[in-house]
Parts: sequence; C-alpha cells; structure tokens
Amino acid sequence: MNATEVAEAVERVRGGDREGLAELHQAFGQRVLGLCRHLLGSPEAAEDARSEVFLRLPRAIDRYDPARPFDRWLLSVTSHHCLDVLRRQRLEQRLFAAELAEFESAPAASECGPSPLAAILSKEGRGRVRDALLRLPERYRVSLVLRYYGELGYEEIAAQLGVTRNHVAILIFRGKQALRRLLADLDERA
Repeated sequence: MNATEVAEAVERVRGGDREGLAELHQAFGQRVLGLCRHLLGSPEAAEDARSEVFLRLPRAIDRYDPARPFDRWLLSVTSHHCLDVLRRQRLEQRLFAAELAEFESAPAASECGPSPLAAILSKEGRGRVRDALLRLPERYRVSLVLRYYGELGYEEIAAQLGVTRNHVAILIFRGKQALRRLLADLDERA
C-alpha cells in the first residue's frame, strides 16, 4: 500500500468501514505478527496479540497523527500491547509458575517477515539469532526487538518501557553483548 492508500484506508476505518480495516490488516498484519512473535516468544501468543491489536484498531485510530508514518504508529501500538501482555504474564507467573514455565518453553514460529536485523543475516543465521534472542533476559530481548525489528528510536523505546533514554542505550548495548555471547556459545556447540 502506498501512503495515499493507507491514508484513505485510515479515514475509512475512522468512519467505521470494515473494508478499510481489512486492507490495513492485509498490508501490515504480517509485520505486526512478526513484532508480536519477537516480543512474546510464542506463536500462539503472537497470533492472539495481532488479533487484539487489529480488534482494538478502530477505537485507537482516532489517536493516530497523519503527520507520522502509519506503520511506525501501528508498530508502536503493537509494542505497547505486547508489553502489557508481558506485564500480565509476570503477574500470572507469580500465581501460576508451573503453567508459565511450560508456556515459555513453546517453540518459536517460522520467520514471519523481513526485518532490518533479519535482512543482513543468512537464512540459517536468522534461525540462530531468533533462538538466541529467545534465550535473552526479557529486558534485553524487548529492547533489541523494539530497536531493530520495530525500528523505534531510543526515545520511543524509553517512553514505552518507562525508563530513560540512557537506560535504553545501556539495555541495547548489554543486550547486543549478551546476544554475541549466546551466538558464540551456539557456534562452539555446533
């Protein structure tokens, strides 16, 4: 979809048109799913999150500023939703620790779409990076995925996580170091 078609679809969704919503889902659904999968780590949770994002989109679209690219706004909405899901999971973890451990051990979905980080990696390299990302502590995984898959700036990530820009820089730096170590460990085992 080009920018004009997106703007027209957004206006139709604001007017309650389901066809406009279907067009936005068709154009951006895979990218939203990919971000959800990277943030949540579970294909089932990612599907649920994508459905919820598009279900809530008609109500949220009034907050969209047409001066901002729609895809960035939609990915921001998606990451906010996924972070809420992760917060709820942490609460559930305290209540149902055994069930959550089984949920987190679910295998990763196949690659859902290209990302800036994935574009520079070979096919087998993407799988290794994805596996390593899923092994990272949540704070590192979330910051790296928001930065490199969600294409958010440090200020946007800081706002979503409720931390300072400097803290985001530290999380990303340490996350990349941890990712390099995990990848090196995987290479040694292979």
